[in-house]
Amino acid sequence: QVQLVESGGGSVQTGESLRVSCVASGDTFNYDCMGWFRQAPGKSREGVATRDRRVGSTRYHNSVKGRFTISQGSLDNTVDLQMNSLKPEDTAMYYCAAKSARPGTCHVWSDYDSWGQGTQVAVSS
Repeated sequence: QVQLVESGGGSVQTGESLRVSCVASGDTFNYDCMGWFRQAPGKSREGVATRDRRVGSTRYHNSVKGRFTISQGSLDNTVDLQMNSLKPEDTAMYYCAAKSARPGTCHVWSDYDSWGQGTQVAVSS
């Protein structure tokens, strides 16, 4: 079992940047993929970005390509999401997630099974 804790959310204006971070603890050597998801009020949760810890490969939702970057944090068991050029439509609760998976399948959003509590990101126009 992996425990995930997010931090770094907040309120910004359109065009500004934020970085959210996630720290994993517990059975961390047994998971291969870490990802960021988000859920806006009244909408279903959607995958934002994923990273394969084994090779460092990343994938992004089309709506954030070129603006968001997922990367390993300062420690091996951390993952950051740098969000630039933020838009009001990026407003959501952002969740860190993890799973064990075969190589090349971290971008499959539907089977992530460890989740953090979320951190709120609000972007005003």
